Amino acid sequence: MRLAINIDHVATLRQARGGHEPDPVSAAHICELAGAEGIVCHLREDRRHVNDRDVRLLRETVKTRLDLEMAATDEIIKIAIQTKPELATLVPERREEKTTEGGLDVRGHKKHLAEAVKALQGGGILVSLFVEPDRVQIEAAREIGADMIEIHTGHYANARVDRDVHEHLVRIQTAAKLAKSLGLGVNAGHGLNYVNTEAIVAIKEIDELSIGHAVISHAVSVGLPDAVRTMLHIVKGR
Repeated sequence: MRLAINIDHVATLRQARGGHEPDPVSAAHICELAGAEGIVCHLREDRRHVNDRDVRLLRETVKTRLDLEMAATDEIIKIAIQTKPELATLVPERREEKTTEGGLDVRGHKKHLAEAVKALQGGGILVSLFVEPDRVQIEAAREIGADMIEIHTGHYANARVDRDVHEHLVRIQTAAKLAKSLGLGVNAGHGLNYVNTEAIVAIKEIDELSIGHAVISHAVSVGLPDAVRTMLHIVKGR
């Protein structure tokens, strides 16, 4: 299982003062040196996290794999094709949300998403769809030609009662097995931290975890290299 670090919240801290520090591009370099196997960023339409300059420089400097999270809009698709990340992850996006709140309704927006997938793949980019651990959505992702899915783990991460935690974990495992049986790659992420990630790691069908907020938050106390290495220890089981 690979670990990709989302560096959006380094940019969030920078945006709080409107200056130049901390630099998410430098943070991505540090994450890779510490062992991260991918870098994730979300270029939102309102540019609340990373901006166009960040994405351009990340493409020039990331040595592992760059995963560009994005809405399926003409503007962002054009930027993605020009930038050429290894992976584009299509996510739902609402301006009023603090962070992505759930998975795409692939079944309900098949035509639009199929066009976005085709355009990105035509630009030489692998495409992932951020979805709930739901059979209907995963089958729809396969039908429109996605290369992989990223399973939304937020409901699992937010569950507080053991029964609910177990129920969400089983849903994620079942979804991962289904996606693999359909020939899809399987990533997972959202809300994962140093306490709840170990159970997700046990799901062998998952290829990669995308984790950001927990690692960046822990880095405030211990430094970014140690925060990444500690999470790697959990993901790699060593």
